[in-house]
Amino acid sequence: MPRLGLHGLAFTPLWNPAEADRLLPPITAHGVTVIETPLLDPKNYDSVGTRRAAERNGVEIVCSLGLPAEIDILRNPGDAVDYLGFALQVARDAGAAALSGVTYGTIGKTSGAPVTAAESDAICRLVDRVAQKARDLNMRLGLEPCNRYETHLLNTARQTAEIIERVGAPNVFIHLDTYHMNIEEAGMAEGFADAGEHLGYVHLSESNRGVPGRGTLDWAATFKGLADVDFQGTMTLESFVYLAPEIASGLAVWRPVADRAEDVVEVGLPFLAEQAEAAGLSLS
Repeated sequence: MPRLGLHGLAFTPLWNPAEADRLLPPITAHGVTVIETPLLDPKNYDSVGTRRAAERNGVEIVCSLGLPAEIDILRNPGDAVDYLGFALQVARDAGAAALSGVTYGTIGKTSGAPVTAAESDAICRLVDRVAQKARDLNMRLGLEPCNRYETHLLNTARQTAEIIERVGAPNVFIHLDTYHMNIEEAGMAEGFADAGEHLGYVHLSESNRGVPGRGTLDWAATFKGLADVDFQGTMTLESFVYLAPEIASGLAVWRPVADRAEDVVEVGLPFLAEQAEAAGLSLS
């Protein structure tokens, strides 16, 4: 049964386990059972505090990240493997069963040209090595294709499925984001179908990254597409009403995306739940 979650950045500038007991109850009241927390700084991430906060509030943790700008998977692949290997251990210690996001590159970093065969090969080698580390920790690794302005490496579900099929690691999945899909896919249904059996996680993000239902994204088509592929994974609301300065430029967020930050939870979550139910997706 699909589950509804919330990205940590949607309701607090940085995930803060000390604040969780105040922040989470009104969120879980909307049926949220998963919280995605960003590993912006894995070395200083509070895994113990996160795990305890999640256990107290009855939510599952998922961790996400993008590679730091100084790591290039072509020039220093070993550094990328070491970085992700450490992040996997941090996520595991926080109680997460998966690490996802732009695990193959840097958000906001493009070459100015199409992805090359050498870059695709480098992604495959990276994913293969990191998937082995994830398997040793009994974890899964997600790959999130992003729009053309944030990366040139993986933009569509089809491209990402091809990488996963080349690698052949069973613990690697596709993490789709409706914001990016709205730019890159021919349609929501087509994107979900192209991901196929590899689809494991979905960011529900409005066309302007604000409050779901207050943009131009076709939510009925989105949830119908998920129902058509019998999606049984986690769907996480993502909205950048708060954003860490270190990734704001990469995401090109220059102004507030909502008049009231609280509307993301108070309006956005009920809206998404209603849309999902209307499409026949019963949320757990």
